[in-house]
Amino acid sequence: MILRRLLTVLAAITVLALPAPGQEATGTTTPDPRAATGGAQTLEDILARQQGLAINDSFRRDAIGNPEEAAPTTDQLGTLGGVSDPELWRAYRYGEANLTFSTRMPSSHMVVQDSGMRWLAFREGPLLRYGGYLLLGMIGVLVLFYLVRGKIRIEGEHTGKTITRFNAIERFGHWLMAGSFVVLALTGLFMIFGRVALIPAFGKDAYASIAAAGKWAHNNIAWAFMAGLVLATVVWIAHNIPNRHDLKWLAVGGGLFSKGVHPPARKFNAGQKIIFWAVVVLGISISVSGLSLLFPFELPLFAKTFAILNGTGLPQALGYGELPTALSPYQEMQLAQIWHGIVAFVFMAIIIAHIYLGSVGMEGAFDAVGTGEVDVQWAKEHHGLWYEEVTGEAPAHPAPEPAE
Repeated sequence: MILRRLLTVLAAITVLALPAPGQEATGTTTPDPRAATGGAQTLEDILARQQGLAINDSFRRDAIGNPEEAAPTTDQLGTLGGVSDPELWRAYRYGEANLTFSTRMPSSHMVVQDSGMRWLAFREGPLLRYGGYLLLGMIGVLVLFYLVRGKIRIEGEHTGKTITRFNAIERFGHWLMAGSFVVLALTGLFMIFGRVALIPAFGKDAYASIAAAGKWAHNNIAWAFMAGLVLATVVWIAHNIPNRHDLKWLAVGGGLFSKGVHPPARKFNAGQKIIFWAVVVLGISISVSGLSLLFPFELPLFAKTFAILNGTGLPQALGYGELPTALSPYQEMQLAQIWHGIVAFVFMAIIIAHIYLGSVGMEGAFDAVGTGEVDVQWAKEHHGLWYEEVTGEAPAHPAPEPAE
């Protein structure tokens, strides 16, 4: 018994005296961080991936086997071709597998890709959460504004006489774009909030029909929106060039917050010009990303965009480093859908405010795009300079100049 204990102690002392794995006998060499994992990822790698940080995955990317070192086919393991199952799946994942495809689409070579998980997490997380907050916040602000300010009414007496505000072509372009936008907004919300809101309420079977109809409508009515956007831009762009009167309008908030204040404005005031240019910029952006989604893999947008941004140095200055310029076809589609969703939420929030002011928020505003005719007193109060240009008559009570 005593001899056995002495042997155990000697063995322990011998083990402690040996150099640790990855170290020389002198103990001066730093241990290999991957030695304990057999060359696989470490805990630091896992934590970095969970935070969405880039890691050096060459230990995995390069471990795809070498068919040239394959055993002869006559051997028992020759059919493996020198590549094990894990190595084969890694080759699939990184697009290095030697595959033959029956189609020649740009995405055919991509069999496995893990960027979809990041796309899904963003789509079902921040995009829905902050997008929903934005829409609800805008509605809340408008309700509060209505309770405090009330409806903006014509302050003078109604004359009973009208003046043409928008002709038939202008109204057609407006309603073509507006009507299609409402359908696109609703169908888009149905699809993105379907899993968290509609399926629990209506069930999967009912939602499947809603989603199928919504997708068809979204894809096809998008063309009407783009046509309306082009028409409205062409007929109104000349009237939306900023001028000095816009500064006066902005200085008093357009009179929206005070009664009896009517800053001078031509056909479109500064607020309407802001809406116009927001619609043009966001409309073009959402249309281009929509076309990329309508024709998958045919219109890549982000690799070239990132290359241009990298050239400006802006991403580096903001701490994002070099943006990736080598994107797979699937990554291009995922980024296009994310961008499409972000722009859509911002677009909808702006249009909700526009709808409010053009309907219940301001007396007489809806008539302008409804019948095209507005009361003369409305025109004098809200667009006095335009009224003078059209009629050649100065408003009976010209709008006071804002205080310097």
